[in-house]
Amino acid sequence: MDEIERIERLLRLHDVRILLSVVQAGSMHKAAKLLATSQPAVSRAIADLENALGVRLLDRTAAGIQPTLFGHAIIKRGLAVFNELQQGIKDIKFLTDPTSGELRIACSEYAAAGPVMAVIDQLTRRHPGIVFDVVTGPVLTVSSALRERRVELAVTRIVDFADQDDVMAENLFDDDFVVVAAMQNPWTRRRRIELAELVNEPWTLPPRDSGIGTFARDVFRARGLKPPRAAVVAYSMHLRNRLLATGRFLTILPTYAVTLAGKPASLKILPVDLGNARGTMAIFTLKNRTISPLAELFIKTARAVVKSLPKAK
Repeated sequence: MDEIERIERLLRLHDVRILLSVVQAGSMHKAAKLLATSQPAVSRAIADLENALGVRLLDRTAAGIQPTLFGHAIIKRGLAVFNELQQGIKDIKFLTDPTSGELRIACSEYAAAGPVMAVIDQLTRRHPGIVFDVVTGPVLTVSSALRERRVELAVTRIVDFADQDDVMAENLFDDDFVVVAAMQNPWTRRRRIELAELVNEPWTLPPRDSGIGTFARDVFRARGLKPPRAAVVAYSMHLRNRLLATGRFLTILPTYAVTLAGKPASLKILPVDLGNARGTMAIFTLKNRTISPLAELFIKTARAVVKSLPKAK
């Protein structure tokens, strides 16, 4: 409590809010309009903050007002404080009415089409008032959204950012990677295929900064083969599935994505030995952030539904 009282004497939440508004608006005049107050009141609040902390928080430049190094530090933590307070209000609403609420999630497209879709389907059937705000993207997008607190949890494969000290991962399940083609592709008539035979085939693969994109190239190198030159590189799973449907292209997918792509009968897993090619799907949260009751409900439901996720034949 002594530390809280010391901070309380140094900082007022309202003044921090004004600092955030000044940086967002780029000037004290514009910030005053945003906050429906006077410019002198804004200037006074910034001066009080700087005097309390003993450092300069803002610089005036030709491009407008910019935060100093010290200003950035307060802004970063200030955003986290307001984010937590906003989450607290949502928690209260959810605790008052557990059938409603909003949960922000970041995930890969594969996770969105698999475990995330399965959990959302189950929860929205039970609690129609729940709203899910889902951001999909490659690993860097998912990681940034979580670390910047724009989402409460992330669902993707175990990747490098999971090793960081501020992130906590809970493994959901392991799944095999497989080579996939449309049923009309000539390779589907073969009973056995060597990976080397497919190097010069038309491939559509996700970018290298995605987990599967990296794996797809590494699996060839592990066999002493040069990775195929992908004719189409795209993060969009929808685009790659449409390309597969032409019967010309090959790709690598997790087995559950073949079943949950929407048309399991149109795709076939090719008999190609990729060795011990497995990936681990996990839920990521920030260690220093208490998750909401709705996020806890999502995680609890995810643990249950992944046990029954269908596998491709």
